[in-house]
Parts: sequence; C-alpha cells; structure tokens
Amino acid sequence: MSTPRPFGRALCAMVTPFTADDTLDLDHARRLAARLVAQGCDGLVLSGTTGESPTTTDAEKAALVRAVRAEVGQDVHVVAGVGTASTRHTVELARQAEEAGANGLLVVSPYYSRPPQDAVEAHLRTVADATELPVMLYDIPGRTGVRIGTDTLLRLAEHERIVAVKDCAYDLLGSTKVIGRTSLAYYSGCEEMNLPLYAVGGAGYVSTVANVAPAQMRAPLDAYDKGDVDEATRLNHLTLPLAELMMASGLPGTVTAKALLDTPVREPLRPATRDQAAALRSAYDDLVRD
Repeated sequence: MSTPRPFGRALCAMVTPFTADDTLDLDHARRLAARLVAQGCDGLVLSGTTGESPTTTDAEKAALVRAVRAEVGQDVHVVAGVGTASTRHTVELARQAEEAGANGLLVVSPYYSRPPQDAVEAHLRTVADATELPVMLYDIPGRTGVRIGTDTLLRLAEHERIVAVKDCAYDLLGSTKVIGRTSLAYYSGCEEMNLPLYAVGGAGYVSTVANVAPAQMRAPLDAYDKGDVDEATRLNHLTLPLAELMMASGLPGTVTAKALLDTPVREPLRPATRDQAAALRSAYDDLVRD
C-alpha cells in the first residue's frame, strides 16, 4: 500500500520570531524558513502550537504566511494553523490563510469547551468546506481537552479536502487502525513517535525539534526508506536526548526551540533560564557532532 504524502514527509512546526520589543520579526522568519527548506524540510507549518498561535493576531498570522510563501516559493508546502475554539473565527482564519498564499490548513479540534464528538466533527467539516485548501486535522487532546475519536476520523476521511492528521494523541493502536482503513496521511507530532508511526504507514512528521536540527530529524526516515532499518534505528536514537530535553523537560517546545534560536517568546511564556539554555545547547552540540 502506497503511503499518501500530501504535504511532503519532513515538516517543521516553525516558531514565530519576534523582535526584542515583541513585534513580529518577518526578516527572521524569512531567514529561518529558507534555512529549514535548504536543510531538508519539505514543508513548514505556521501558527501552530510551536508558532504561539494563541498570542498572535489575525493580521500577524496572515503577514507570516505571506512572508514565508514569498521566501520559499511555490514548491514548498506552507500549512497555516487556523484552529481556534470558535468555528466562526476558524473559518475566517482559513479564508484569510488561503488568500495569503497557504496551500494547506492545520485545524485543531475546538478546545476548552470540550464539545462532544458530533460537534467536533461538524466543526471540522465546516472549516474544510470553507476553502479549497487541503486540511490536516490536529489531534492533540493533551492541549485541547478532547480527542478526535477514531470513528470520527473514519467519517471525516470521506471528506474530499480532509487529507491528513497531525497525530499527538499517543494512541498508536487507534492511529494504525485509521491508517489501515483510510487514505489519510498520518504525520507524527511527537518526535519519539516519528519512526514508530512511519513504520506502520505514517506519512512523516511535523516537528518542533526540526527548527534547530532539520537534517538530523529527517535522517532516520531517509535510512528507513532505503531499507536500512538498523541505521534508521541508530539515527533515531541519536535524536532522542535533544528531543526529550526540548519536548519533555517541563518547558514548552516553543521555549526550548527559541532558546536555541535566540529569539524571544511572547507572554505568558517565559524564556528558558541560562542553565536550561546551556543544557539545551550541550544536547544540540552532541547531536550535530554525531
């Protein structure tokens, strides 16, 4: 069975750079986008969790899409995060992203209000119907408080524009069932699941760690595609110390990525401490040296 990859295979959940006075730093965003693509990213996901979407304005989101699209050209996938707790607002952001030049949408399940599955499904269908862009659903119940259930995903897979899932549900059984029964492309949203999900038919990943180590995050999948499972396993193990420190140390991935990129976070997030930044730098140096 051929694995669909509508947005490529190696995607970065890109940070949103800010200046020291807390304004959107589009020059930095362009430079970062160009570097990520040059070092192996097939696509960039903007204004997701890592992109601090809850604290950026609608105008900032659109400006970021326009700047990154202009920088990377038409051959790179630019997926815009548009999910909010409001169906109406999400539809507005989806249409804005399409106009700004995105060629895909990342849509998270509506958060905080914890709607039942029929309401989650209706919300996601309404957003998918609002534009002509393909949609990647974002299943991250640890942040939203609600799953996109397996049965819901099976039904949503019938929608012509719902083509992918960013999977942060930590339910490999459920994900494998959906992969086997639909044409949805599954992208790991948790670095430790990149290789396991890929091995059961996943399409690739959307990675926060790729902001700082794009080539190293891609390498295990490259080896796996060549049939060298032992090398893929070895390369995957090399990424784990940095991935664990960035994603499971008690700090948000946005904070750890920006500590290594030397760009500010926006409140309520706080920057990493000097000691935390030093530990991150040490783990990063170890990874790129190997």
